[in-house]
Amino acid sequence: MRKRRNALTLIELMVVIAIIAIVFGLTLAAVQRVREAAARSRCQNHLRQLSIAMQNYHSEHRRLPPGISVQAGKDPHPFLSWNARLLPYIEQEALWREIQSAFAIDRDFLHVPPHTGRSTVVLAFTCPMDDRVRRPSPHFKARPALTSFLGVEGTDQYERDGVLFLDSRVRLEEVRDGASNTLLIGERPPNTTEILGWWYAGWGQNQDGSAEMLLGAREINTGKHGPNCPRTPAHFQPGRLNDPCSAYHFWSLHPGGANFAFCDGSVRFLGYSANGILPRLATRDGGEAISATY
Repeated sequence: MRKRRNALTLIELMVVIAIIAIVFGLTLAAVQRVREAAARSRCQNHLRQLSIAMQNYHSEHRRLPPGISVQAGKDPHPFLSWNARLLPYIEQEALWREIQSAFAIDRDFLHVPPHTGRSTVVLAFTCPMDDRVRRPSPHFKARPALTSFLGVEGTDQYERDGVLFLDSRVRLEEVRDGASNTLLIGERPPNTTEILGWWYAGWGQNQDGSAEMLLGAREINTGKHGPNCPRTPAHFQPGRLNDPCSAYHFWSLHPGGANFAFCDGSVRFLGYSANGILPRLATRDGGEAISATY
């Protein structure tokens, strides 16, 4: 009588292993897509929260907050960001009061204490795709917290034709290109060294918040933080966390594009194919009533 075979042949074993590997690869890819979709949804929710806060700020003050405010040294909160001014409208009243007290003691936001609030991570300012924004930056003694979202200052830091820029006081009625067609806030991860992307306060490139908490659709690199990067206008395109030149244009860690909030309170994902129309979407009164359909 033949003996019953209790083992797989080498070929059969290799086929089984190959099938398991294929199934594992498909499952891993599916899980990764689900995770990316969930992170993108949370990122949009945070951006939507800021967009609603902007609407509420405007309702109370009849204008949007300044991108940053200096007022020739007369502002009681010099270089404070638009992000910080939204704190009372995103259930962060205690942190806002702490900031006001700190500036009353010392107007230099770099001094810690009293500016201990600058190390506070505010989830609404972060995108879950970037692990770095979940903790204060370890690269600086004062450990500033970071933001994934920058106000749209228009074409670049010099034109100031958007809605959030140095000493801006823009009313929504002045957004004549249409609130649903004008950018308010966009995604850009903090730069490689994390010296650009502080939510609390900052100087940016020219003490105007540029590339710090504000960014233009065709931002100009002055060379201060990117001496080896092109000085030509930057474009909406994919970036990399290890590329210092990615600090000068909107981009995200989501595949294919980035999230933007518009002046009407809506949040939309724009693909990089929208690069050509981004400057027109970034201006408030350029006479270009163009729809963001990308």
